[in-house]
Parts: sequence; C-alpha cells; structure tokens
Amino acid sequence: MTPKLASQIKFITEADKLKSIYRQTLITDKSRNETSAEHSWHLALMAMTLIEYSANPVDLDRVIKMAIVHDLVELYAGDTPAFADTIPEDKLAEEQAAADKLFALLPADQAAEYRGLWEEFDEMKTPDAMYAAAVDRVQPLLSNHLTNGHSWVKFNVDAARVYKRMEPIKTAIPALWELVESVISEGVEKGYIRP
Repeated sequence: MTPKLASQIKFITEADKLKSIYRQTLITDKSRNETSAEHSWHLALMAMTLIEYSANPVDLDRVIKMAIVHDLVELYAGDTPAFADTIPEDKLAEEQAAADKLFALLPADQAAEYRGLWEEFDEMKTPDAMYAAAVDRVQPLLSNHLTNGHSWVKFNVDAARVYKRMEPIKTAIPALWELVESVISEGVEKGYIRP
C-alpha cells in the first residue's frame, strides 16, 4: 500500500467514528437521537432534493461535499447543539483544533480541499455554502416539528431565537420560508417554543 493510500484509509477509518457521535435531535420516529453521520447523509439527500428551490445557482457536487464534511470535526469536538448556551469563541477554537487533527490525516491536496470546504460552509459567504447551511437549518426544523419540539423544549427556546437560527433559509431558499413560519407558529401554539 502506498503512503498516500494508507493515509486515506486511516482518514476513512477515523471518519467512521462519526456514526457514534449523537446529536440532540431525535430521528423522526422518536426512538433515539440521530448520529452526526446520519445527519450529514440526510443533509446531502435534502440538498439534492431541494436544489430547484435555491435562490442562486449552486454547484451541487460542492454542496454535497460540504454536507459530508461540515460536521466531521464533531469526531473530536462533539456535537454543539444549535440552541445550547455556549461561548462561540470556545466552540470555534475547539472545532479548529479538531479540524487540524482530522484533516492532517489526509494527503496534503485532499486535506486542503476538505478543510476549505469545511471553512467555506461555516463562513456562509458563497452561494454554495449559503445553500448548504440553509438546508442544514431545514433538517432539524423538520425533525423538531415531527418530534413534538424535542430540542426546542429541551433548550427552552423562544421564537426569536428559532427565527434567527432559520434566517439563512429566508435568503438561500426563500420558497421554504412559508414552511418555516408555519412550523414556528405551530411550535409556539403547541408550547414547544416560547413566544
């Protein structure tokens, strides 16, 4: 085995551990929390399915790659719930260190590509990243809607906080904004979200 292939196999083996990182979001049958790997797969599928509603032209191949790598740092940094009270600087430093460690397993060219996609996703400045991040917001919104507001209730969130989290959808996938408003309104009515 060449050194390059050995490093790629090591990375793939390490990435398999994402299947054991549990998120705060329940799967929609409410039987258990989803894993970060399941979330990434679902995000990629949603990005493919909803592409026609993107407000801007996007490169779907790049978006799918972002979906696959966007939470890889959770291997070492763990899941940070969207509505948890965390210090953003601490989270960023922890994720940067996790990215340094994880992407260093790859050959230099792939390490640079994957790290670049991960950073682009987090920055949400390009149309590809804005679309990927918007879909990343839709997935847990639907999950909360179908699980009696599980993580909204758990973190005692109010409507303003949910709207702020969903804001990228309004810009990148405006066709879904009516759905967002409806889900949040229903969440407030049912007591899952504080007014």
